[in-house]
Amino acid sequence: MTEEQQRDYEKLYKQMQDSGRNYDYALVKKAFEFCAIKHEGQKRYTNEDYYIHPFNVALIIVSLGMDGESIAAALLHDVVEDTDTTLDDIKREFGDDVALLVDGVTKIGRLNFSTKEQQQAESLRKMLIAMGQDIRVIIIKLADRLHNMRTIDAMPEQKQRDKSVETLEIYAPIAHRLGIRPVKEELEDLAIKHLDPVAYKEIEDLLMLNKRHRERILEEIKEHIEERLHKDMPGVEMAFQGRIKSIHGIYRKMYVQGKDFDEIYDIYAIRIITDTVADCYNILGIMHDMFRPIPNRFKDYISTPKPNMYQSLHTTVISRAGIPFEIQIRTFEMHHTAEFGIAAHWKYKEGITDNNRKMEDRLAWIRQILDSQAASTDDSDIIRSIKVDLSQEDVFAVTPKGDVINLPVGSTVVDFAFAIHSAVGVRMVGAKVNGKIVPINHEVKTGEVIEILTTNQPGHGPSRDWLNIAVTSQAKSKIRSWFKKEKRAENIAAGKLDIEKEFRRNNIDLPENEYNEFIDEIAKKLKFGGADEFYAAIGYGGILLSKIMPRIKEDYNKRVSSAKPLEITAVPEKRTKSTDGVVVDGIDNCLIKLSKCCTPLPGDDIIGFITRGHGVSIHKRDCPNVPVNIASSAEPERWIPAHWDGTKSDTFISTLQVAAIDRDGLLLDIMNAVYNMRVPAHSVTARPTKSGNCIVVLTISAESVEHLKSIISRLEKLKGVFSVERINQ
Repeated sequence: MTEEQQRDYEKLYKQMQDSGRNYDYALVKKAFEFCAIKHEGQKRYTNEDYYIHPFNVALIIVSLGMDGESIAAALLHDVVEDTDTTLDDIKREFGDDVALLVDGVTKIGRLNFSTKEQQQAESLRKMLIAMGQDIRVIIIKLADRLHNMRTIDAMPEQKQRDKSVETLEIYAPIAHRLGIRPVKEELEDLAIKHLDPVAYKEIEDLLMLNKRHRERILEEIKEHIEERLHKDMPGVEMAFQGRIKSIHGIYRKMYVQGKDFDEIYDIYAIRIITDTVADCYNILGIMHDMFRPIPNRFKDYISTPKPNMYQSLHTTVISRAGIPFEIQIRTFEMHHTAEFGIAAHWKYKEGITDNNRKMEDRLAWIRQILDSQAASTDDSDIIRSIKVDLSQEDVFAVTPKGDVINLPVGSTVVDFAFAIHSAVGVRMVGAKVNGKIVPINHEVKTGEVIEILTTNQPGHGPSRDWLNIAVTSQAKSKIRSWFKKEKRAENIAAGKLDIEKEFRRNNIDLPENEYNEFIDEIAKKLKFGGADEFYAAIGYGGILLSKIMPRIKEDYNKRVSSAKPLEITAVPEKRTKSTDGVVVDGIDNCLIKLSKCCTPLPGDDIIGFITRGHGVSIHKRDCPNVPVNIASSAEPERWIPAHWDGTKSDTFISTLQVAAIDRDGLLLDIMNAVYNMRVPAHSVTARPTKSGNCIVVLTISAESVEHLKSIISRLEKLKGVFSVERINQ
């Protein structure tokens, strides 16, 4: 090792020693030396020696209290991906457990995928499967992402944004569900810093404003609380901490919920940590005697823990100086869990016999996400599941028997029914909330008592519309599974109708014998056993036609072009290709421009108009400015045949008008859909209408008419959208 590497290893060694845990120091040193040798000569985007990255990931792993194998895997996590080292080499040198961890963290990057979204989904699926075998995989991955985000400033701007979005949508929610609060909050803050730097700076400045004054007042309050508690509860061990809300937490309330900075009551908090649960409730009573509590701001996460097993009492009070602040009360064990999450309970090589059941319960969400994937071939489902199922905002509703059901915000009574049991969801005919009948799209709210009304009538089952009402992947997966199993003939018939409709819309027309052969080819490419299985998957919602239609259209075009006999045609004397990919018959070396009145795209039926001094203007054939009958128009000689040359691959600007029911989150859903399709968006405006609806005008880049149709089809499926039209601007 070089002197610098030796110093770094000594730093890692000291941090391990200071933790007071037992480590396999020989294994860690061997991994450090192996990492330094294999990455020799490689540089990061920060221009540092590459080994600096895995070294810092290992430091984070030590700080989270993980074992020696986790530290070794953190040091080796990039050698398989970025050097000539194989997984077998890792297995031979460091053993099966370390190799399993390294393999789980390694991205799937060496296979060919049709889209970036598919590659991301496959990498996530692989990581989740590895997590199911060994949870240490995701803890190493989170440490890897945390160090990458700390050094993200050296990346190109677009990559900074892409990584930040992925961090906010995928990795921060996973850290939240695992209960690793410091990692989750730092990931969120770093992501927001690069996605919305102006807002980040504004919140940072607001926190700094009068910081000393606020901190002094809080310190006085803390001393006052300590004095009172030591007087009223002598001999009880207690610790006191101050806490400032994360910038991302403030950002969500200011820019998502629309609150002013002064309306956020939990920016500052005092944390009281004690021995027993009974002490927690005693302290709560004393706090409410000392300060005036703010109504509806008390949360009991001890009796009803969060899904990530977070437990604490939260109450918001007002000090005598008029400053609102939050008080958090918990035991020392709860505090350890709140800080380190699942890592706090990990006992490698010591056995986990007593905690096996708890561990399985805490990791049930991994199995639910993977189960939902088995019933769907949509690559974006796994990403959507993480966004929804691992939402940081939860609601707690109660069954009539008193069982508490935890669901993501936005969940409906359909999700509630399937969360109780599959049989309850399948037999549901309605629901009562607090004793009153409600529609099945009713959104569940915390504290509601929900009774699911069921029937024992034979053959009864869920409606296909429930797939659009359900929010959680668990409910959607169970609905799809029921249709897949119980309604095969109906699914096949529905699938046939759907695909025939899409084929007509996309002008796919084949003779019957060729049609059946074509469907068989599609089914085979999508790894189905036959045409009926393919139709059934469409029928029960396992396949989204909008996802596969571009590929089907491409296959159809290849089939049709290969079936046509070779024809030799006379080459026109004058024929030119413009820079806009247009062929104008009979004119050479002439300026050609696309008209703004109808903004034609490749695939549109077009015609040219010879202007005076500005070349040829290209219009759509159905443009209002093009005469229906050219021959009887005022200047028929100025209209000239034109068509697309078929080779242009550049994108074209197009404007869409989306008409929808005005609701919270509409604009966010539209922009998320556009982002997930990897479609560049140039501008967006929204305005309400007198009828209570909303008009959103969106300018995007499209590659062709077919591409634009697929974008329109995707937007039409969004909740509340009733029309999407292409307009001219």
